Amino acid sequence: MRWLVKEEPTNYSYDQFVADGATVWSGVKNPLAQRHLRAMKKGDRVFYYHTGKEKAVIGTATVTIAASPDPNDATGKLMVVEMAPGKKLKRPVTLAEIKAGGRFPDFPLVRLPRLSVMPVTEEQWDAIEALARG
Repeated sequence: MRWLVKEEPTNYSYDQFVADGATVWSGVKNPLAQRHLRAMKKGDRVFYYHTGKEKAVIGTATVTIAASPDPNDATGKLMVVEMAPGKKLKRPVTLAEIKAGGRFPDFPLVRLPRLSVMPVTEEQWDAIEALARG
C-alpha cells in the first residue's frame, strides 16, 4: 500500500525527519485517519506532505514498524507507526498542481483536505512522482 501523511513543517519538517533518521508517527486522533494508520504495514511507501503555507508533497518515507498501540494513549485506542525517510522529491508538488486539471478527483487530499493520513493509489503515486520530476 501507499499512503500520504501530513505535517506542519514548523512542527516537524521533512528535513528534521531526515536528520532524525526515523520517527514514530503519533498524535493522530481523527477516526478515519486512525483507520488508515491501522492499515499501514512494514514496507509500505509514504508521501510526506507539508501543510500550512507550503501545501506540497515534499518527500517519501517507508513504514518500518507497522501500526501498534500508542504507548502515550491511556485509552488504548490510538495507534502509531514508525517510519524512516526515503528521499526528498526533486521539487515539491503543490496542492494547487494536484487539484489542477481534475486529474485526481478521488484523491482524499482533494476531497478531504483536513485528513492527516490517507491512502494513495498506485496511479496517484506515479502521477505525483512524474510531476516532481517536472
